Amino acid sequence: MAGKPKALSVLTNGFLKENPTLRLLLGMCPSLAVTTLAVNGIGMGVAATVVLIGSNVVISLIRKIVPDKVRIPVFITVIAGFVTIVKMLMEAYFPDLNKQLGIFIPLIVVNCIILARAEMFASRNGPLLSALDGLGMGIGFTCALFIIGSVREILGSGTWMGMTLTADLFDPATIMILPPGGFMVMGTLIALVNRLSRKKEKARSEEAAGGCAVGCPGCEKAT
Repeated sequence: MAGKPKALSVLTNGFLKENPTLRLLLGMCPSLAVTTLAVNGIGMGVAATVVLIGSNVVISLIRKIVPDKVRIPVFITVIAGFVTIVKMLMEAYFPDLNKQLGIFIPLIVVNCIILARAEMFASRNGPLLSALDGLGMGIGFTCALFIIGSVREILGSGTWMGMTLTADLFDPATIMILPPGGFMVMGTLIALVNRLSRKKEKARSEEAAGGCAVGCPGCEKAT
């Protein structure tokens, strides 16, 4: 590794460049299942973020004393502990949201995002960077779920965060709160994010080349 990653780049990496839902396509099951309402997306995202930060920090602290042969079971045990804490807190303070999310809160234990960050980042970096990585990935995950949930709720139910929006504009399309609607919204967002990312990468390449695109007449004449 050429050097330790910068704290800011670690934090912002999960926002867009490696967004777990829209770029890495991880955690697809909860991303499609719970996003019929915008508030569900926020709740699921915040729960996953808390687990990400907590498990990343603990795994980073114990990474040097855990044998390689048992690291995955140990990681899952740590993650399960934080999921249990989050589940109990939600049952106590947010019972309605906990009922809406149902089985998908306990299933955070086997969420690919959590285990992937534990294996790929927390087990190789210090606690501060691991906490920032968990926070960044959690924010990216939460934002993706919130956007998907908002679009599906507005188009499928005519409401948003408990407010009626489309009563006098159009009749809600029930398909948007069904599985096909989830796939349509997510596919569209993934396409938009990929297009935006390609534009940014092209702009950076041109800037690195002195603001000159490959194959432009000026470069060809100069050569």
